[in-house]
Order: sequence, then C-alpha cells, then structure tokens
Amino acid sequence: MTLRVVVADDHGIVREGLGALLAARPGFDLVGTASTGAEAVRAAVTLRPDVLVMDIQMPGTGGIEATREISRVAPDVAVLMLTMFDDDESIFAAMRAGARGYVLKGAAPDNVIRAIAAVAAGEAIFGPGVARRALDYLSGPRRDATVAFPDLTAREREVLDLIAAGLGNAAIATRLGLATNTIGNHVTSIFAKLQVASRAEAIIRARQEGLGG
Repeated sequence: MTLRVVVADDHGIVREGLGALLAARPGFDLVGTASTGAEAVRAAVTLRPDVLVMDIQMPGTGGIEATREISRVAPDVAVLMLTMFDDDESIFAAMRAGARGYVLKGAAPDNVIRAIAAVAAGEAIFGPGVARRALDYLSGPRRDATVAFPDLTAREREVLDLIAAGLGNAAIATRLGLATNTIGNHVTSIFAKLQVASRAEAIIRARQEGLGG
C-alpha cells in the first residue's frame, strides 16, 4: 500500500527536501504541499492524505491551531509534527491538538520515514529527544502556578533568564545546545508575550521578577 503524504512547511527547501526523501522511498507518495496553516487545512480536506507532516511555526494560522482544525474537519488524516521547537509546552500542545507524532527537524531521514509510517498505522510516536523530554515532563515535579511569566513556555523562561544574565543569542544557543535561529524564534515569541519592543525592556522585566541572577 502506498502512503499518501502532504508536507506543510513555510520553508520551500524543507518541502523540497521532504519531497525528495519520499520520492526515494518505495511506498510513499507526496500528493501535495502547503506553505501556511490555512493551506494545510485545505489540503487535508481536499486531498485526504494518510499523513500530513506539519511545522509548528507557520504564517497566519499556526501549526498547532491548524492541527486542531484538521482533527475536527478531517479526523482520518494523521498529523505528524516536524519542527525545531523542543519545549514541553509545544510538544504537549501539539498532542492535545490531535497530532499523533512529534519529531524534531534534524532527525535522521530514516527516523522521519519511520515516524510517517507509524502515525499512518495509528501509532503515537516521539523522536528520541522528544521522548526523553516527555518522560522528564511526566515524571517531574508539578509546576508552580505562581511561576514568573506564566504565559511563557519553560524553554522561553530559560532563554529569558539567560537574556537577563546578559547573554546574546549565540551564547544562549551554545549554553542550551540549540541552533541560533531557534533561540531567535524563542526571543521573538518572548518579546511578543511580554509586549516589549527591545532586549533592554525584556531584561528589566525579567530582573524585576528575579531572573538573570
């Protein structure tokens, strides 16, 4: 049986790369692509693929919101998240929205192919690093409801703490073992959630709450 796949990502190089990967493997057929969350929902409804591979960061309708809508209007389509976000909140928000799997960009091609096949078969699958974070989350202490900046994810608070300590994006990326672009995305999200326009404002807000010490 050939698995019908749609790839939704706002970067053309990712769509092309996944298309080439699927074309090189027997039993997989790329039937469509999407560059926005809204396009992903339309593709799920009109093309009815077995699997829709979705990024979290999408223009307009985000990947998690699009996944939630797909779960409502095309529940037979299995959504596999393929993203660079590895924070707890993103992982579990995706699962709550209806995603059947979560794999990080940079995973080995064989792992991506196995994940696509697994979610098509009805399995829930996490990439190796994500599975470890999921276990840590479930076995860790309950979170304090009064934690500073509750709208931020755990990873965003970690990044904000390092910003408040005076580190730049490159240094934060090295400290956390993440790509500099990933840190940049977290910083953008932090600024939006804190409603600040500059790094200096973010540092002031963070230090008022005891971060950066």
